[in-house]
Amino acid sequence: MALTLYNTKSRSLEFFAPLAAPTVTMYACGPTVYDKTHIGHMRKYIGDDILRRTLILLGYNVKHVMNITDVGHLTGDENETGEDKIEKGAKREGKTVWDIAAMYTREFHETMRAVNVLFPTIEPKATDHIPQMIALNEKLVEKGFAYETAQAVYFDVSKDAHYGELSRQKLSDKETGVRDDVVTDPEKRHPADFALWFKRIGKFADHQMYWHSPWGEGFPGWHIECSAMAMEYLGETIDIHTGGIDHVPVHHENEIAQSECATGHEFVRFWVHYDFLTVDGEKMSKSKSNFYTIEDIHAKNIDPLAVRLLVMQTSYRKPLNFTWEALTSADGQLKKLQRFARTHTEEGAAQQVVTDAFTAALCDDINTAKALATVWELLGDTSLSEADKWATLLHMDEVLGLRLKEVPKLEITEVARSLIAKRDAARTAKDFASSDALRAELESLGYEVKDTPSGTVIE
Repeated sequence: MALTLYNTKSRSLEFFAPLAAPTVTMYACGPTVYDKTHIGHMRKYIGDDILRRTLILLGYNVKHVMNITDVGHLTGDENETGEDKIEKGAKREGKTVWDIAAMYTREFHETMRAVNVLFPTIEPKATDHIPQMIALNEKLVEKGFAYETAQAVYFDVSKDAHYGELSRQKLSDKETGVRDDVVTDPEKRHPADFALWFKRIGKFADHQMYWHSPWGEGFPGWHIECSAMAMEYLGETIDIHTGGIDHVPVHHENEIAQSECATGHEFVRFWVHYDFLTVDGEKMSKSKSNFYTIEDIHAKNIDPLAVRLLVMQTSYRKPLNFTWEALTSADGQLKKLQRFARTHTEEGAAQQVVTDAFTAALCDDINTAKALATVWELLGDTSLSEADKWATLLHMDEVLGLRLKEVPKLEITEVARSLIAKRDAARTAKDFASSDALRAELESLGYEVKDTPSGTVIE
């Protein structure tokens, strides 16, 4: 089937085909490892995972690169003000910047394992790729797209005739939108110019992470990191680049400018962006006490995989409002699927008509809500055998990523089978005292007992 994706660059749905089939090159903006991974991050990386799994389902070999930002990302993204986020985290917790980066990289990995996100093919760290960033900056300086000041090396946006095409913002609008009080370098030619390299002077004089460069000691700007690492592993033109919608006007606009001016080639063919996640209708922040992490989900005895189900209920291009009620509901749906998985061992044949409908939904701009609808239709289809349902569900779970194949199977002992038969007979005879006693006996054996129209069901 042909996959259509919404391309932010064209603002339209386009049929996707890679440059060098069957390989798809995919770059994902990774985490800045200075604080805990929250549910907003989870949405983005689960989205990347579902896209990647869909491409695999369609027969592609996905070369997936996701970076770890461990230097150079400032707190004031848009105007490059404030301090380095890694240094801010180090001060907050009384650790070195290297310890902070390592600690929160581990925490990010643990969260991704909990929500069953496949690890990228390659996961480069910014601090391991400084030579590539310096080389790219040198090329931009040589070509006249960058200039040096006493404080930094900047990309000159006025030299790029295509600057602003991704965000559809005019350069004049971006310049007038920048206040004078946030332009901290008096030698900066244009307010929208962005740093390729920060020198270790002024407010960054004590920056803990620094390297030697043609412009003196310093550290790279955030934007150049992604361009350098993406092109190092995927080449000058990439099939798919993903990120949050908040990255469109600055980070991704700047990535395109510096990459295409350096190489003279299109940097990314398909831009895939995820909309915002809010919490109870509000922006997530620690000050509002609605900044939730994997620990908060565990504390409420909710399976983290329920987050995958919750994310899939809404288009990746629409805002997602997180509530605990919604996550609890998703957890209930997950448990229903896990109950089905627990009681089925015999594997039949995956039903082509169902799997085709599932795949068609995903090929429609990763329509996960529609794909999930085919799952529930499958389970309610009385014309299919339970074995065929199970085989079909396993096929779907290659993309859903709910680990249904790993669910422990329910072992019903002969003693339990005998007690169930006796209890069903007692219920039919309306002997509720005996029915209750037999329930208690089953529960003492470690089973959860449920009454259904078809009789006693245990888990």
